[in-house]
Amino acid sequence: MDYKDFGLANTKKIFADALARHYAVPAFNFYNMETLSAIVNAAHDTKSPVILAVSESALKYMGEDLLRGMIWGLNLKDSDKVALHLDHGSSFESCVNAIKLGFSSVMIDGSKLPFDANVALAKQVADYAHQYDVSVEAELGVLSGIEDENTKSETSSYTNPDDVVSFVNSTNIDSLAIAIGTSHGAYKRKSDDEELRFDILDAVAKQLPDFPLVLHGASSIPQHFVKTINEFGGKMSNARGIAVDQLKRAVEKNICKINVDSDSRLAFTAGVREFLTTKPENFNPRDYLSLGKQNIYNNCVEEIKNIMNSENKL
Repeated sequence: MDYKDFGLANTKKIFADALARHYAVPAFNFYNMETLSAIVNAAHDTKSPVILAVSESALKYMGEDLLRGMIWGLNLKDSDKVALHLDHGSSFESCVNAIKLGFSSVMIDGSKLPFDANVALAKQVADYAHQYDVSVEAELGVLSGIEDENTKSETSSYTNPDDVVSFVNSTNIDSLAIAIGTSHGAYKRKSDDEELRFDILDAVAKQLPDFPLVLHGASSIPQHFVKTINEFGGKMSNARGIAVDQLKRAVEKNICKINVDSDSRLAFTAGVREFLTTKPENFNPRDYLSLGKQNIYNNCVEEIKNIMNSENKL
């Protein structure tokens, strides 16, 4: 199915505008109706473009037909600047499947492969995707941490700035995810004073001055959600994210897409835990899921306004 039939947009024009006006497009992961609705409503109310990110495991969880039904039900139009993006596609086949389902953007993650193999895989995906006007993201460097079955690594390696021009030119991709010290999951920092490698970001941006760069593993891990989870029976000690001021600093450079997943998970879980603990007599899913949904909405609005700088960019 053609993504344009859903009213979706690919990310090429969106990223060009983000680069020109110095903002980042939020890429929020979703997994069900509640999380999707919260994200889309937040983007609509703040007049922000948004990327709806779906991992392979989330796609399996929701089911292909149900996912397409939910996207269809959004009644989008191109001017809404909403993209549907496959996050961390693990193979050429998974990217092809997403494109056939109606995704407007795909990421092929060959970051753990040797450089030449990563190039070959990214080029294969880009050659196929561009036939359907679908945009392609690939990754250089490896992020540590665990967030999904396809996004886990015990080690990390920074992006080598000397490789980026060759990689982009050889693959014909549309955006590049780089590793500068972010990580997947809710435990990104051992201490609050750890800094991202802005020297690497500066070097990459110098090599690719007008090319869209992407940050994965860049959730800020809002501490009020962590506190609420722990207060109502959770165990999230030492959960720590990327400092907001560092994310804002990255946006001032070529970072025009920031992926956010863990923040939404924390927001939703905090709402559900608080509701079920404080109102143990209530067993209506609509009630406790609504608080989780509201938390995600509030957090998305906060990050759109105060991190992404994407408010009123439609």
